[in-house]
Amino acid sequence: MARERVLILCSGNSARSQMAEAWLDRLGAGRYEVESAGSEPSVVHPLAIAAMAEREIDIAKQRSKHLDEFRDTAFDYVITVCDKAAESCPVFPGPDGSPHAERIHWSFPDPAAVEGDHAAKLGSFRAVRDSIQRRISAWLRS
Repeated sequence: MARERVLILCSGNSARSQMAEAWLDRLGAGRYEVESAGSEPSVVHPLAIAAMAEREIDIAKQRSKHLDEFRDTAFDYVITVCDKAAESCPVFPGPDGSPHAERIHWSFPDPAAVEGDHAAKLGSFRAVRDSIQRRISAWLRS
């Protein structure tokens, strides 16, 4: 049975989309082929790596990718995890030649935007990590 293909988009592809990619890969138990990308990719944020490591998920080897890498790739779902990505999301081809993949939008706050000491910043990444886990778990049950 072919696995469904999912692309998770965020503007920077540094935290939210990286964590969502890892969660869907883990919780989807091999049912999905998951990629993440951004319109303005940078690097995977060290605090995203740290927060996911607390859940025994290693994203240190993941890389930030530009959405253009996937323009001609067919996806079953394109999930945006930030409002900026949702507003500027291009159309991606769907499975079996359909005109576009099913789009889903989940708005998560940018954990990198939180100011304060290290503990406050890491706390914001933990909160977003856990919100993403809950959202993906609910989506998988639906």
